[in-house]
Amino acid sequence: MDRKALADFLRRRREALRPGDVGLPAGVRRRAPGLRREEVAALAVMSTDYYTRLEQQRGPQPSEQMLASLARALRLTGDERDYLFRIAGHNAPASVSTATHVAPALLRVLDRLDDTPALILSNLGEILVQNRMAEALFGDKSGYTGLARSEIYRWFTNPSERAIYPEDDRDRQSRALVANLRAAYGSMGSRSRAGELVRELRKASGEFAELWERHEVAKRFEDHKTLIHPQLGPIELDCQALFTEDQSQALLVLTAPPRTEGHEKLELLGVLGHERFPADTLPD
Repeated sequence: MDRKALADFLRRRREALRPGDVGLPAGVRRRAPGLRREEVAALAVMSTDYYTRLEQQRGPQPSEQMLASLARALRLTGDERDYLFRIAGHNAPASVSTATHVAPALLRVLDRLDDTPALILSNLGEILVQNRMAEALFGDKSGYTGLARSEIYRWFTNPSERAIYPEDDRDRQSRALVANLRAAYGSMGSRSRAGELVRELRKASGEFAELWERHEVAKRFEDHKTLIHPQLGPIELDCQALFTEDQSQALLVLTAPPRTEGHEKLELLGVLGHERFPADTLPD
């Protein structure tokens, strides 16, 4: 671990960013350029004291998970992320795990989306980042670990995952998820995490095994879908996806046309947030 290089790199990257670069308001006049230490710490989900000690060359060696959070918070490119890992005394992330490093270009777009659900997914169906509206719609998906990080795995192993889709649309969603995984499997190979997902799901779910044998391949999302919120009921939404050049990640944005019931429900969702209220207390 090169403490001096790590401290200098973190400080320079922090000073090179502006609040608008990471979706923060400019706020009051700043005495120094760049983000504040507490802002970087909050973005990386760590204490301000821990981050400050890293910049002062007196912190402990960060874990790989901490470094990945810092790389995301500082909007590092792939090369900058690898450099961060090396000066912190770790090997650069293996190619099979690089998809978990969120593409800075997608993050910049996500940072500017606050009034409609938006999230960034890996090609294995892992939610890498959600905005507050997406958390209100889908729930916070950041706590899953292992194979359960993939919505594809949860869909075929946890029946409660299907509650957000109308019953008559679940067969289509099952086919779409398997087709997406087939595309990832083709590009990543049988020894990748995609291959591991396939092997485990073929053992765990007869439905998945049957769909896998159809050899359907797709890398797209439905343009229009209905999602069911526990309090607001069905919400009709348009779905748009923006992919990275290598197709390993996608920014998914859900909107509704103005003056429609779906648009009104999204506005109400923004007010309700994560709170849950009895249906008879919701405004008409």
